[in-house]
Amino acid sequence: MMLDIQSVRLFVLAVDLGNLTRVAEAAGTVQPAVSQRLKALEAQLGRRLLERSPRFVRTTADGGAFLVHARALLAAHDAALAFASEPAVRFSIGASEHALGVRLEEALRLVRASLPPNAAIAVRMGRSQAIRAAFDEGEFDAAIIRREGGGGDGEVIGTDPLGWRGGAQSAPSGDAVPLASLGAPCSVREVAIRALDRARRPWREAFTGGSCAVLLAGVRAGLGIAPMGRAGSGGAPDVGQALGLPALPVSDIVLFARAGSRPVAAAVRALEAGVKAALR
Repeated sequence: MMLDIQSVRLFVLAVDLGNLTRVAEAAGTVQPAVSQRLKALEAQLGRRLLERSPRFVRTTADGGAFLVHARALLAAHDAALAFASEPAVRFSIGASEHALGVRLEEALRLVRASLPPNAAIAVRMGRSQAIRAAFDEGEFDAAIIRREGGGGDGEVIGTDPLGWRGGAQSAPSGDAVPLASLGAPCSVREVAIRALDRARRPWREAFTGGSCAVLLAGVRAGLGIAPMGRAGSGGAPDVGQALGLPALPVSDIVLFARAGSRPVAAAVRALEAGVKAALR
């Protein structure tokens, strides 16, 4: 019996993404085709690997056991292909901190799975305006930014609500809100300040972090309250309503890409699927 590598790869993607529609997007195919190949794999093994519902996919006990072998099989297969004489694929990504933040790993896992084993991947995180400018100058194959205002360029691949992310500390009514941010210039910071000013809530600069990971560390240490998206904060709780802070808007998450080759095009699709998964 010989297993179909592509079907095994789709099984691993299904486990990682938890949704067959996302798997189809990452693989550049359609959901019925994914379902058919997974059913064929289960029939070949004589085991049910996945429990499916319209909203989620998860492994059965047999599926969890098979997952270990599936990952090992794919790793060995990809390592064998590394002997090929084709030049290494290079894929560069620019991403806004407030678009992906601490959820970057999910997207990178799918990008890696979509590329040949000898591919080189480069990622630079930063502010949306700087990332967009660098993409326009040709520095990235793909860019993910957060857009607070309008604009018709790029592909809107999802939305992400802003919220006030805080720890156990509170900001009593009348006290200056201890603002934690990436520092100026930052569109998320500007949106938050405008909302506080409209609500006539005083604020003070309490903590500045160089990344979303640092920002979250400061927030959890009680150093301030940060305006952050759900994805960028890794789903940290929104304390805004409890603290009487003004509501913050929903932002567009936008993809810019240039696919110069089939491997890069596949990586762009995988990046898009990974970001959508992070935004769920």
